[in-house]
Amino acid sequence: QGQLVESGGGLVQAGGSLRLSCAASGRTFNMYAMGWFRQAPGKGREFVAGISRSGGSKKYADFVNGRFVVSRDNAKNLVYLQMNSLKPEDTADYYCAAKWTISDDYVTSQDSYGDWGQGTQVTVSS
Repeated sequence: QGQLVESGGGLVQAGGSLRLSCAASGRTFNMYAMGWFRQAPGKGREFVAGISRSGGSKKYADFVNGRFVVSRDNAKNLVYLQMNSLKPEDTADYYCAAKWTISDDYVTSQDSYGDWGQGTQVTVSS
């Protein structure tokens, strides 16, 4: 089983930006759909964004509303989440996840993902 390691979290003021990265190792990265999820204090984990193996298909949660962009670099085994116009309600631990798949489509269900990173904390102050 490979490893997923997130980075890039931190403290930012409302309206600011952060770019999260997720480094994947120990796998054929371009055979995995990737997803970003988040879990706010006292709440369940929720889908944020998903990207297909090739990066050609993407899906965002409704609350993203054009503020975030998910991307991947298969040559570097990296997936990114660029977050702009951050709001205090975006405060959460953010996780990346990987799902081996033949299909070149995004995956939104967290139950479908088999591999998870340890998370990176994002705090947005008002």
